[in-house]
Amino acid sequence: MRNLNILLAVFVAVSSLSFTPVFKSGTTVYIVRHAEKDVSDLKNPDPDLSVDGEKRASHLTAKLKREKFDAVFSTRYKRTIQTVYLVAGNNNVNVEYYDPADFKGLSEIIKTKFKNRKVLIAGHSNTVLELAEAFGVKRPVAALTDDDYDFLFKITIDDTGNSYLKTRHYGKSHHTSEIKK
Repeated sequence: MRNLNILLAVFVAVSSLSFTPVFKSGTTVYIVRHAEKDVSDLKNPDPDLSVDGEKRASHLTAKLKREKFDAVFSTRYKRTIQTVYLVAGNNNVNVEYYDPADFKGLSEIIKTKFKNRKVLIAGHSNTVLELAEAFGVKRPVAALTDDDYDFLFKITIDDTGNSYLKTRHYGKSHHTSEIKK
């Protein structure tokens, strides 16, 4: 009888584990500016990454290697695509394109289609802060300068719609901007 009670107790304990609710960690959005572009031809409106930019893209890939992304977004410029291409490949997803002027539209797509998932977005010096704001966070810096390439903004949106920002850096430091808390 005692063995039967122990067996029953173990069964109940194991059964209750299988019914434990799984809590989602929320939607996670990483936003980066494209890496350094090749400026050898100032008339080229769509240059590739420079050698330093290729190194930075590799650093981004290494920094995010433990993250599993469900989507990677980029503008249609070579420099943004090349910045996130390796991350997309490591996650077996295609780089999806977005309109760099439609911050709200992209944030709504991500909040609905990619709810409780992870997404990476590559933008430009004049768009990444506005993108962050479209997800409901305050700007971590007033502006990005032409040499600010190392910011990695991580936004988490919980199930109630509250957004939280963590600012990180990756690759070679390129800025002197002060981060707002």
